[in-house]
Amino acid sequence: QAQLVESGGGLVQAGGSLRLSCAASGRTFSRYAMGWFRQAPGKEREFVGAISWSTGRTRYADSVKGRFTISRDNAKNTADLQMNSLKPEDTAVYYCAVTDSPLGPRASMYDHWGQGTQVTVSS
Repeated sequence: QAQLVESGGGLVQAGGSLRLSCAASGRTFSRYAMGWFRQAPGKEREFVGAISWSTGRTRYADSVKGRFTISRDNAKNTADLQMNSLKPEDTAVYYCAVTDSPLGPRASMYDHWGQGTQVTVSS
């Protein structure tokens, strides 16, 4: 069955960069897409971006366009989230998840989730 393991979270200064990685196993690789979400304290989980396993097509939230980039390595069954020009408002727990929907932006469209990794951006 599907399993997701995240890594790469940490503390970074505003304007800096972090690269998160999500390793997929089981039947996760055969799913349509992998998505990234984030959730800050007191706020709903929000869509960050997603990538299609088969085509590499991507979709991003307006708040991260031009700063974040999602990539995947099908041979390694991994999907990365490269975050540049980080802002304090990017501080959140970041999650990866899989879906059979075409790069769906709703959390309810995803049925397997990683454990989450904390990203903290200081000013």
